[in-house]
Amino acid sequence: MNFVEELKWRGMIHDAMPGADEQLQKEMTTAYVGIDPTADSLHIGHLVGVMMLKHLQAAGHKPLVLVGGATGMIGDPSMKSAERNLLNETTLRHNQSCLKIQLARFLDFDSDIPNKAEMVNNYDWMKDFTFLDFIRDIGKHITVNYMMSKDSVKKRLSSESRDGLSFTEFTYQLVQGYDFMHLYNAKGCKLQMGGSDQWGNITTGTELIRRVYGGEAFGITCPLITKADGGKFGKTESGNVWLDAERTSPYQFYQFWLNTSDGDAERYIKIFTLIPHSELTALIEKHRETPHERILQKRLAEYVTVMVHGREAYDFAVEASQILFGKGVTATLRKMNEKTLLSVFEGVSTFDIPLDALKNGVNVIDLLSDVSGVFPSKGEARRTIAGGGVSINKEKVESADEVVTDAALLNGKYILVQKGKKNYSLLKVEN
Repeated sequence: MNFVEELKWRGMIHDAMPGADEQLQKEMTTAYVGIDPTADSLHIGHLVGVMMLKHLQAAGHKPLVLVGGATGMIGDPSMKSAERNLLNETTLRHNQSCLKIQLARFLDFDSDIPNKAEMVNNYDWMKDFTFLDFIRDIGKHITVNYMMSKDSVKKRLSSESRDGLSFTEFTYQLVQGYDFMHLYNAKGCKLQMGGSDQWGNITTGTELIRRVYGGEAFGITCPLITKADGGKFGKTESGNVWLDAERTSPYQFYQFWLNTSDGDAERYIKIFTLIPHSELTALIEKHRETPHERILQKRLAEYVTVMVHGREAYDFAVEASQILFGKGVTATLRKMNEKTLLSVFEGVSTFDIPLDALKNGVNVIDLLSDVSGVFPSKGEARRTIAGGGVSINKEKVESADEVVTDAALLNGKYILVQKGKKNYSLLKVEN
């Protein structure tokens, strides 16, 4: 597989330095992508760089993941309007171990293949580097004029922010450049990849390698992913879409991809999957003929959810999605954790009820009228039940004489009431 051609076909190249393709075709090449360890989970904004490394390994090259322990203590000014919070070493080490577990779903770190992936942390080679040694041995090779010419620096200096650009952030490109130089020397790394906002930092690294070692190194960047409507990719009303199931449930994760617009789905399915060209071309063509069937969105959501969370989590996410359309069953509700349950029924009416009302059992008519207020009157509740129009936890209420106890509680605190086909309410126990 020609790595560069593959990325071009998938719309994953923004810039490539001259000679990068030739280097990759000449020999097995070591390349790295840097990841900021500001959290103990990746979010889907990281996935483009991770997929670049996945394609790289599939093409027979060696991927390095650089966790920016040192640079995470500084903060990258690229495309940022304010300085970042700095992290301590304990937090950085914890985040690094969590990230590696997630990355192992995408990259082979453990086999005996010659191009197995490695994870490195720039804190390991920067922690004992004194300030005086750094400015003497590294700083002298790059001029202030060169550093000032970078777009990331110029943007911050020309911004209206009173905070401006700190010296700490100004040195970021030099520290990242040194990372590339260190990996070139220690690991034979000749390629750095990243988002298009990293171009200035990457070229500082290639310049250092040229000036210090007389060597040749390369950079490839991918476009910054946006949505068709101009919105920020990977952001929802509740924040980032995380790979950690505790932060973003597999159901929410699946729904994010399933709800992608038609235009975005065509781009995303190329970028975030390894589906072969011929299959993708056929999928896209079929989708354009019958867009209402949402073929691309379903395949995209399946592929990425399985890749990140596994087949079982994907199957459950699909099962949970069916509940709103009347196809779900009680067993599915019982399996849901609280976060998923609230995600599925986000926005439905919620009624607080006292736990005492359920402990000894309560007549269903009383529960739905006097106790909760789901129905404005007992008469309406009785008529709807008689017409077969009420379900509790997806089980039809057959009689107005039924008694509901705390055994009906989902996650120990919720009862799902359904009127008709799509009118849902949640009863929530007040402790």
